[in-house]
Amino acid sequence: MNRILIKNAKIVNEGTIFQGDVLIENEFIVEIAPMISAKSSDCKIIDAEGNYLIPGAIDDQVHFREPGLTHKGDIASESRAAVAGGITSFIEQPNTIPNAVTQEILEEKYQIASQSSYANYSFMMGATNDNLEEVLKTNPKNVAGIKIFLGSSTGNMLVDNEATLEKIFSSTDMLIAVHCEDEQTIKNNLEIYKEQYGEDIPVQFHHLIRSAEACYLSSSKAIALAKKTGARLHVFHLSTAKEMDLFTNKIPLEEKKITAEVCVHHLWFTNEDYDTKGNLIKWNPAVKTANDRKALWEALLDDRIDVIATDHAPHTLEEKQQSYLKAPSGGPLVQHAVVALFEAHLQGKISVEKIVEKMAHNPAKIFKIEKRGFVKEGFYADLVIVNPGLPWSVNKSNILYKCGWSPFEDFTFKSRITHTFVNGQLVYNNFKVKEIRCGKRLLFNR
Repeated sequence: MNRILIKNAKIVNEGTIFQGDVLIENEFIVEIAPMISAKSSDCKIIDAEGNYLIPGAIDDQVHFREPGLTHKGDIASESRAAVAGGITSFIEQPNTIPNAVTQEILEEKYQIASQSSYANYSFMMGATNDNLEEVLKTNPKNVAGIKIFLGSSTGNMLVDNEATLEKIFSSTDMLIAVHCEDEQTIKNNLEIYKEQYGEDIPVQFHHLIRSAEACYLSSSKAIALAKKTGARLHVFHLSTAKEMDLFTNKIPLEEKKITAEVCVHHLWFTNEDYDTKGNLIKWNPAVKTANDRKALWEALLDDRIDVIATDHAPHTLEEKQQSYLKAPSGGPLVQHAVVALFEAHLQGKISVEKIVEKMAHNPAKIFKIEKRGFVKEGFYADLVIVNPGLPWSVNKSNILYKCGWSPFEDFTFKSRITHTFVNGQLVYNNFKVKEIRCGKRLLFNR
Protein backbone atom coordinates (compact mmCIF):
# COMPACT_ATOMS: atom_id res chain seq x y z
CA MET A 1 0.00 0.00 0.00
CA ASN A 2 1.15 3.53 -0.85
CA ARG A 3 0.99 5.57 2.38
CA ILE A 4 2.17 9.18 2.63
CA LEU A 5 1.64 11.47 5.63
CA ILE A 6 2.01 15.20 5.02
CA LYS A 7 2.51 16.97 8.33
CA ASN A 8 2.31 20.56 9.61
CA ALA A 9 0.98 22.03 6.37
CA LYS A 10 -0.98 25.22 5.90
CA ILE A 11 -3.90 23.47 4.20
CA VAL A 12 -5.85 25.67 1.78
CA ASN A 13 -9.40 24.58 1.01
CA GLU A 14 -12.75 26.26 0.38
CA GLY A 15 -11.77 29.73 1.51
CA THR A 16 -9.87 28.77 4.66
CA ILE A 17 -6.28 28.08 5.64
CA PHE A 18 -5.68 25.80 8.61
CA GLN A 19 -2.68 24.01 10.08
CA GLY A 20 -2.89 20.26 9.87
CA ASP A 21 -1.87 16.86 8.54
CA VAL A 22 -3.09 14.90 5.53
CA LEU A 23 -2.87 11.12 5.17
CA ILE A 24 -2.78 9.59 1.70
CA GLU A 25 -3.44 5.89 1.14
CA ASN A 26 -3.03 4.61 -2.41
CA GLU A 27 -4.83 7.14 -4.64
CA PHE A 28 -6.96 8.93 -2.07
CA ILE A 29 -6.93 11.36 0.83
CA VAL A 30 -8.17 9.24 3.73
CA GLU A 31 -7.75 11.60 6.70
CA ILE A 32 -7.32 15.31 7.41
CA ALA A 33 -6.76 16.35 11.02
CA PRO A 34 -4.77 18.76 13.21
CA MET A 35 -2.49 15.87 14.17
CA ILE A 36 -2.14 12.42 12.56
CA SER A 37 0.31 9.76 13.72
CA ALA A 38 1.93 7.42 11.23
CA LYS A 39 -0.03 4.19 11.48
CA SER A 40 2.71 1.94 10.15
CA SER A 41 6.45 1.87 9.57
CA ASP A 42 5.97 1.89 5.80
CA CYS A 43 4.30 5.34 5.87
CA LYS A 44 6.43 8.00 4.15
CA ILE A 45 6.39 11.26 6.16
CA ILE A 46 6.79 14.68 4.54
CA ASP A 47 7.15 17.69 6.83
CA ALA A 48 5.50 20.69 5.14
CA GLU A 49 5.96 23.14 8.01
CA GLY A 50 5.69 26.75 6.84
CA ASN A 51 4.41 25.68 3.43
CA TYR A 52 1.01 25.68 1.77
CA LEU A 53 -0.73 22.46 0.82
CA ILE A 54 -3.16 23.15 -2.00
CA PRO A 55 -5.26 21.02 -4.33
CA GLY A 56 -3.53 20.49 -7.65
CA ALA A 57 -4.50 23.06 -10.24
CA ILE A 58 -6.94 22.04 -12.98
CA ASP A 59 -6.03 23.78 -16.23
CA ASP A 60 -9.17 23.91 -18.34
CA GLN A 61 -7.43 25.02 -21.54
CA VAL A 62 -4.18 23.64 -22.94
CA HIS A 63 -2.78 22.72 -26.35
CA PHE A 64 -0.33 19.84 -25.90
CA ARG A 65 0.10 19.41 -29.69
CA GLU A 66 -0.33 15.65 -29.98
CA PRO A 67 -1.05 14.23 -32.51
CA GLY A 68 0.38 15.98 -35.54
CA LEU A 69 2.37 18.86 -34.04
CA THR A 70 4.73 16.99 -31.74
CA HIS A 71 7.80 18.98 -32.77
CA LYS A 72 6.30 21.72 -30.56
CA GLY A 73 5.21 19.53 -27.64
CA ASP A 74 3.47 16.27 -26.83
CA ILE A 75 1.28 14.89 -24.09
CA ALA A 76 4.23 13.37 -22.23
CA SER A 77 6.51 16.42 -22.36
CA GLU A 78 3.88 19.04 -21.57
CA SER A 79 2.12 17.05 -18.83
CA ARG A 80 5.57 16.55 -17.30
CA ALA A 81 6.03 20.33 -17.25
CA ALA A 82 2.50 20.71 -15.88
CA VAL A 83 3.10 18.56 -12.79
CA ALA A 84 6.35 20.44 -12.16
CA GLY A 85 4.18 23.55 -12.17
CA GLY A 86 1.55 22.20 -9.76
CA ILE A 87 -1.05 21.45 -12.44
CA THR A 88 -2.34 17.92 -11.81
CA SER A 89 -5.21 17.84 -14.35
CA PHE A 90 -5.63 19.38 -17.78
CA ILE A 91 -8.30 19.73 -20.47
CA GLU A 92 -6.77 19.75 -23.94
CA GLN A 93 -8.21 21.40 -27.02
CA PRO A 94 -9.17 19.77 -30.35
CA ASN A 95 -7.06 21.75 -32.84
CA THR A 96 -4.36 19.10 -33.18
CA ILE A 97 -3.73 17.36 -36.53
CA PRO A 98 -6.02 15.76 -37.42
CA ASN A 99 -8.54 17.97 -35.61
CA ALA A 100 -10.48 16.06 -32.93
CA VAL A 101 -13.82 16.44 -34.70
CA THR A 102 -14.89 12.78 -34.83
CA GLN A 103 -15.41 10.41 -31.94
CA GLU A 104 -12.74 8.10 -33.35
CA ILE A 105 -10.04 10.76 -33.48
CA LEU A 106 -11.06 12.05 -30.03
CA GLU A 107 -10.73 8.57 -28.54
CA GLU A 108 -7.30 8.14 -30.13
CA LYS A 109 -6.09 11.13 -28.10
CA TYR A 110 -7.39 9.50 -24.92
CA GLN A 111 -5.49 6.33 -25.79
CA ILE A 112 -2.25 8.28 -26.24
CA ALA A 113 -2.72 10.02 -22.90
CA SER A 114 -3.49 6.77 -21.09
CA GLN A 115 0.03 5.60 -21.94
CA SER A 116 1.99 8.82 -21.61
CA SER A 117 0.42 11.45 -19.32
CA TYR A 118 1.96 12.43 -15.99
CA ALA A 119 -1.20 14.42 -15.13
CA ASN A 120 -4.92 13.63 -15.24
CA TYR A 121 -6.45 14.44 -18.59
CA SER A 122 -9.53 15.18 -20.62
CA PHE A 123 -9.98 16.31 -24.22
CA MET A 124 -12.55 18.62 -25.76
CA MET A 125 -14.62 17.49 -28.72
CA GLY A 126 -14.23 19.98 -31.57
CA ALA A 127 -17.14 21.52 -33.44
CA THR A 128 -16.98 22.58 -37.10
CA ASN A 129 -19.45 23.96 -39.60
CA ASP A 130 -20.50 20.43 -40.57
CA ASN A 131 -19.98 17.85 -37.79
CA LEU A 132 -23.05 18.33 -35.57
CA GLU A 133 -23.91 14.64 -35.76
CA GLU A 134 -20.49 13.71 -34.38
CA VAL A 135 -20.67 16.41 -31.70
CA LEU A 136 -23.97 15.02 -30.43
CA LYS A 137 -22.42 11.56 -29.92
CA THR A 138 -20.08 12.97 -27.24
CA ASN A 139 -20.34 11.20 -23.88
CA PRO A 140 -20.86 13.78 -21.10
CA LYS A 141 -19.54 11.35 -18.47
CA ASN A 142 -16.01 11.12 -19.82
CA VAL A 143 -15.48 14.13 -22.15
CA ALA A 144 -15.02 17.62 -20.72
CA GLY A 145 -17.09 19.53 -23.25
CA ILE A 146 -17.48 20.93 -26.76
CA LYS A 147 -15.00 23.49 -28.10
CA ILE A 148 -15.94 26.09 -30.71
CA PHE A 149 -13.48 28.50 -32.31
CA LEU A 150 -15.32 31.71 -33.17
CA GLY A 151 -11.96 33.21 -34.16
CA SER A 152 -9.30 31.48 -36.23
CA SER A 153 -6.43 29.82 -34.41
CA THR A 154 -4.01 26.94 -34.97
CA GLY A 155 -5.78 24.53 -37.28
CA ASN A 156 -8.84 25.09 -39.46
CA MET A 157 -11.71 24.97 -36.99
CA LEU A 158 -13.39 28.34 -37.39
CA VAL A 159 -17.17 28.00 -36.99
CA ASP A 160 -18.71 30.99 -38.76
CA ASN A 161 -22.07 29.64 -39.93
CA GLU A 162 -24.66 31.25 -37.65
CA ALA A 163 -27.30 28.60 -38.32
CA THR A 164 -24.80 25.88 -37.40
CA LEU A 165 -23.86 27.72 -34.22
CA GLU A 166 -27.47 27.97 -33.14
CA LYS A 167 -27.98 24.28 -33.83
CA ILE A 168 -24.99 23.34 -31.70
CA PHE A 169 -26.04 25.66 -28.87
CA SER A 170 -29.62 24.39 -28.86
CA SER A 171 -28.86 20.67 -29.35
CA THR A 172 -26.56 19.78 -26.48
CA ASP A 173 -26.65 20.01 -22.69
CA MET A 174 -22.86 19.71 -22.52
CA LEU A 175 -20.64 22.64 -21.62
CA ILE A 176 -19.71 24.62 -24.73
CA ALA A 177 -16.37 26.43 -24.49
CA VAL A 178 -15.69 29.23 -26.96
CA HIS A 179 -12.75 31.19 -28.34
CA CYS A 180 -14.30 34.59 -29.09
CA GLU A 181 -12.82 36.94 -31.68
CA ASP A 182 -14.72 38.39 -34.64
CA GLU A 183 -12.96 37.25 -37.78
CA GLN A 184 -14.17 40.02 -40.10
CA THR A 185 -13.09 42.76 -37.70
CA ILE A 186 -9.62 41.22 -37.50
CA LYS A 187 -9.36 40.98 -41.30
CA ASN A 188 -10.39 44.60 -41.69
CA ASN A 189 -7.87 45.75 -39.08
CA LEU A 190 -5.11 43.69 -40.68
CA GLU A 191 -5.68 45.32 -44.05
CA ILE A 192 -5.30 48.78 -42.50
CA TYR A 193 -1.86 47.87 -41.12
CA LYS A 194 -0.82 46.04 -44.29
CA GLU A 195 -1.53 49.19 -46.28
CA GLN A 196 0.81 51.08 -43.98
CA TYR A 197 3.56 48.49 -43.34
CA GLY A 198 3.19 45.84 -46.05
CA GLU A 199 4.38 42.47 -44.81
CA ASP A 200 6.55 44.03 -42.08
CA ILE A 201 3.92 44.92 -39.49
CA PRO A 202 5.50 45.43 -36.03
CA VAL A 203 4.20 43.05 -33.36
CA GLN A 204 3.34 46.11 -31.25
CA PHE A 205 0.14 46.40 -33.32
CA HIS A 206 -1.06 42.88 -32.56
CA HIS A 207 -3.50 44.07 -29.89
CA LEU A 208 -4.94 46.64 -32.30
CA ILE A 209 -5.36 44.10 -35.11
CA ARG A 210 -6.92 41.45 -32.87
CA SER A 211 -8.66 44.29 -31.11
CA ALA A 212 -10.84 44.74 -28.05
CA GLU A 213 -13.76 45.39 -30.40
CA ALA A 214 -13.15 42.05 -32.19
CA CYS A 215 -13.27 40.28 -28.84
CA TYR A 216 -16.37 42.08 -27.59
CA LEU A 217 -18.36 41.59 -30.80
CA SER A 218 -17.76 37.86 -30.71
CA SER A 219 -18.21 37.22 -26.99
CA SER A 220 -21.36 39.34 -26.79
CA LYS A 221 -22.87 37.36 -29.72
CA ALA A 222 -21.97 34.04 -28.08
CA ILE A 223 -23.50 35.12 -24.78
CA ALA A 224 -26.67 36.37 -26.50
CA LEU A 225 -26.98 33.02 -28.29
CA ALA A 226 -26.45 31.11 -25.04
CA LYS A 227 -29.20 33.14 -23.37
CA LYS A 228 -31.50 32.56 -26.32
CA THR A 229 -30.95 28.79 -26.43
CA GLY A 230 -30.29 28.06 -22.75
CA ALA A 231 -26.89 26.59 -23.60
CA ARG A 232 -24.23 26.06 -20.94
CA LEU A 233 -21.48 28.44 -22.09
CA HIS A 234 -17.91 28.88 -20.86
CA VAL A 235 -15.98 31.77 -22.42
CA PHE A 236 -12.25 31.15 -22.69
CA HIS A 237 -9.33 33.59 -22.30
CA LEU A 238 -11.05 36.94 -21.84
CA SER A 239 -8.71 39.84 -22.51
CA THR A 240 -10.58 43.16 -22.46
CA ALA A 241 -12.12 45.59 -20.01
CA LYS A 242 -15.16 45.99 -22.27
CA GLU A 243 -16.09 42.32 -22.04
CA MET A 244 -16.28 42.40 -18.25
CA ASP A 245 -19.72 44.02 -18.42
CA LEU A 246 -21.03 40.84 -20.04
CA PHE A 247 -20.59 38.74 -16.88
CA THR A 248 -22.24 38.67 -13.49
CA ASN A 249 -21.27 37.91 -9.92
CA LYS A 250 -24.86 38.24 -8.68
CA ILE A 251 -25.51 34.48 -8.44
CA PRO A 252 -23.49 31.56 -7.03
CA LEU A 253 -21.17 29.74 -9.42
CA GLU A 254 -23.28 26.59 -9.26
CA GLU A 255 -26.24 28.52 -10.68
CA LYS A 256 -24.38 30.24 -13.51
CA LYS A 257 -25.20 29.12 -17.05
CA ILE A 258 -22.49 31.41 -18.46
CA THR A 259 -19.02 31.32 -16.92
CA ALA A 260 -15.73 33.04 -17.70
CA GLU A 261 -12.02 32.31 -17.77
CA VAL A 262 -8.90 34.48 -17.79
CA CYS A 263 -5.39 33.32 -18.60
CA VAL A 264 -2.15 33.98 -16.77
CA HIS A 265 -0.58 35.96 -19.61
CA HIS A 266 -3.48 38.43 -19.75
CA LEU A 267 -3.09 39.00 -16.01
CA TRP A 268 0.69 39.43 -16.25
CA PHE A 269 1.70 41.18 -19.48
CA THR A 270 0.49 44.30 -21.31
CA ASN A 271 1.02 45.68 -24.81
CA GLU A 272 4.04 47.60 -23.49
CA ASP A 273 5.83 44.27 -23.12
CA TYR A 274 5.82 43.70 -26.88
CA ASP A 275 8.85 46.02 -27.03
CA THR A 276 10.99 43.52 -25.12
CA LYS A 277 9.19 40.19 -25.58
CA GLY A 278 8.03 40.55 -29.19
CA ASN A 279 6.40 37.47 -30.68
CA LEU A 280 7.08 35.50 -27.49
CA ILE A 281 3.94 37.11 -26.06
CA LYS A 282 1.94 36.97 -29.28
CA TRP A 283 -1.27 35.21 -28.26
CA ASN A 284 -4.81 35.04 -29.62
CA PRO A 285 -6.63 36.86 -28.11
CA ALA A 286 -3.86 39.42 -27.86
CA VAL A 287 -2.29 40.76 -24.70
CA LYS A 288 -3.83 44.22 -24.45
CA THR A 289 -3.45 47.40 -22.41
CA ALA A 290 -2.68 48.06 -18.76
CA ASN A 291 -6.28 49.25 -18.36
CA ASP A 292 -7.55 45.94 -19.73
CA ARG A 293 -5.30 44.03 -17.35
CA LYS A 294 -6.55 46.11 -14.42
CA ALA A 295 -10.18 45.36 -15.36
CA LEU A 296 -9.43 41.63 -15.65
CA TRP A 297 -7.97 41.59 -12.14
CA GLU A 298 -10.99 43.45 -10.77
CA ALA A 299 -13.40 41.02 -12.43
CA LEU A 300 -11.39 38.04 -11.22
CA LEU A 301 -11.46 39.24 -7.63
CA ASP A 302 -15.18 40.15 -7.62
CA ASP A 303 -16.11 36.79 -9.23
CA ARG A 304 -17.32 37.93 -12.62
CA ILE A 305 -14.41 35.80 -13.87
CA ASP A 306 -14.54 32.28 -12.48
CA VAL A 307 -11.37 30.46 -13.63
CA ILE A 308 -7.65 31.09 -14.18
CA ALA A 309 -6.08 28.92 -16.90
CA THR A 310 -3.02 28.97 -19.17
CA ASP A 311 -4.01 28.39 -22.81
CA HIS A 312 -0.61 26.66 -22.88
CA ALA A 313 0.29 26.57 -26.58
CA PRO A 314 3.96 25.87 -27.33
CA HIS A 315 5.72 26.74 -30.57
CA THR A 316 9.40 26.33 -31.36
CA LEU A 317 11.67 29.31 -30.85
CA GLU A 318 12.47 29.23 -34.57
CA GLU A 319 8.77 29.60 -35.38
CA LYS A 320 8.40 32.46 -32.91
CA GLN A 321 11.46 34.27 -34.29
CA GLN A 322 9.83 34.73 -37.69
CA SER A 323 8.28 38.04 -38.73
CA TYR A 324 5.04 39.09 -37.03
CA LEU A 325 2.72 37.84 -39.78
CA LYS A 326 4.47 34.45 -39.99
CA ALA A 327 5.04 33.83 -36.28
CA PRO A 328 2.31 31.63 -34.74
CA SER A 329 0.31 32.78 -31.72
CA GLY A 330 0.61 31.02 -28.37
CA GLY A 331 3.19 30.26 -25.73
CA PRO A 332 4.12 27.73 -23.04
CA LEU A 333 2.85 28.41 -19.52
CA VAL A 334 1.89 25.29 -17.51
CA GLN A 335 5.18 25.05 -15.60
CA HIS A 336 5.00 28.64 -14.34
CA ALA A 337 1.31 29.47 -13.94
CA VAL A 338 0.82 28.60 -10.27
CA VAL A 339 4.01 30.35 -9.11
CA ALA A 340 3.07 33.37 -11.23
CA LEU A 341 -0.16 33.64 -9.24
CA PHE A 342 1.75 33.21 -5.98
CA GLU A 343 3.98 36.06 -7.14
CA ALA A 344 0.83 38.16 -7.55
CA HIS A 345 -0.19 37.07 -4.05
CA LEU A 346 3.12 38.27 -2.60
CA GLN A 347 2.53 41.58 -4.40
CA GLY A 348 -0.79 41.90 -2.55
CA LYS A 349 -3.02 41.36 -5.61
CA ILE A 350 -4.76 38.11 -4.64
CA SER A 351 -5.12 35.80 -1.64
CA VAL A 352 -3.91 32.21 -1.63
CA GLU A 353 -7.50 31.13 -0.95
CA LYS A 354 -8.65 32.94 -4.10
CA ILE A 355 -5.87 31.38 -6.18
CA VAL A 356 -7.05 27.93 -5.09
CA GLU A 357 -10.66 28.82 -5.78
CA LYS A 358 -9.94 29.99 -9.33
CA MET A 359 -7.37 27.34 -10.29
CA ALA A 360 -8.75 24.21 -8.58
CA HIS A 361 -12.19 24.50 -6.95
CA ASN A 362 -13.98 26.37 -9.72
CA PRO A 363 -12.75 24.31 -12.69
CA ALA A 364 -13.87 21.20 -10.78
CA LYS A 365 -17.30 22.76 -10.17
CA ILE A 366 -17.79 24.17 -13.66
CA PHE A 367 -16.90 20.93 -15.43
CA LYS A 368 -18.40 18.77 -12.63
CA ILE A 369 -15.20 16.76 -12.28
CA GLU A 370 -15.46 13.74 -10.01
CA LYS A 371 -13.48 13.83 -6.73
CA ARG A 372 -10.86 16.39 -7.72
CA GLY A 373 -10.07 20.03 -7.09
CA PHE A 374 -10.34 20.00 -3.27
CA VAL A 375 -8.39 18.84 -0.22
CA LYS A 376 -11.12 16.54 1.08
CA GLU A 377 -11.30 13.06 2.57
CA GLY A 378 -12.37 10.58 -0.10
CA PHE A 379 -11.05 12.74 -2.94
CA TYR A 380 -8.12 11.82 -5.16
CA ALA A 381 -4.81 12.92 -3.66
CA ASP A 382 -3.94 15.53 -6.32
CA LEU A 383 -1.95 17.81 -4.05
CA VAL A 384 0.78 20.44 -4.27
CA ILE A 385 3.14 21.81 -1.63
CA VAL A 386 4.22 25.42 -2.21
CA ASN A 387 7.06 27.09 -0.34
CA PRO A 388 6.27 30.84 -0.43
CA GLY A 389 9.82 31.87 0.44
CA LEU A 390 12.18 29.80 -1.70
CA PRO A 391 13.25 31.92 -4.71
CA TRP A 392 14.32 30.44 -8.04
CA SER A 393 15.03 31.81 -11.48
CA VAL A 394 13.62 30.51 -14.75
CA ASN A 395 16.38 29.52 -17.16
CA LYS A 396 17.09 27.07 -19.98
CA SER A 397 18.36 24.43 -17.57
CA ASN A 398 15.07 24.13 -15.66
CA ILE A 399 12.49 24.76 -18.41
CA LEU A 400 10.73 21.46 -19.11
CA TYR A 401 8.67 22.42 -22.15
CA LYS A 402 9.66 20.55 -25.30
CA CYS A 403 9.98 23.90 -27.09
CA GLY A 404 12.68 24.88 -24.58
CA TRP A 405 11.72 28.49 -23.86
CA SER A 406 9.40 30.50 -21.62
CA PRO A 407 8.09 34.08 -21.61
CA PHE A 408 9.20 34.10 -17.94
CA GLU A 409 12.83 33.32 -18.78
CA ASP A 410 15.27 35.16 -16.46
CA PHE A 411 12.45 36.07 -14.05
CA THR A 412 13.02 35.15 -10.39
CA PHE A 413 9.93 33.79 -8.63
CA LYS A 414 9.84 34.09 -4.85
CA SER A 415 7.73 30.93 -4.39
CA ARG A 416 8.60 27.39 -5.38
CA ILE A 417 6.58 24.24 -5.86
CA THR A 418 8.42 21.57 -3.89
CA HIS A 419 6.11 18.54 -4.22
CA THR A 420 3.33 17.48 -6.59
CA PHE A 421 1.17 14.42 -6.00
CA VAL A 422 -1.03 12.92 -8.74
CA ASN A 423 -3.46 10.22 -7.63
CA GLY A 424 -1.45 9.78 -4.43
CA GLN A 425 1.89 9.35 -6.22
CA LEU A 426 4.72 11.80 -5.54
CA VAL A 427 5.55 12.66 -9.15
CA TYR A 428 7.58 15.85 -8.63
CA ASN A 429 10.02 16.86 -5.92
CA ASN A 430 12.25 19.96 -6.04
CA PHE A 431 13.01 20.26 -9.77
CA LYS A 432 12.92 16.51 -10.37
CA VAL A 433 10.03 14.80 -12.16
CA LYS A 434 9.80 11.10 -11.40
CA GLU A 435 9.08 8.73 -14.26
CA ILE A 436 5.63 7.90 -12.92
CA ARG A 437 2.98 8.41 -15.58
CA CYS A 438 -0.02 7.91 -13.34
CA GLY A 439 -2.48 10.37 -14.89
CA LYS A 440 -6.06 9.13 -15.17
CA ARG A 441 -8.91 10.08 -17.47
CA LEU A 442 -11.10 12.68 -15.79
CA LEU A 443 -14.70 11.65 -15.19
CA PHE A 444 -17.65 14.00 -14.81
CA ASN A 445 -20.75 13.99 -12.59
CA ARG A 446 -23.29 14.57 -15.33
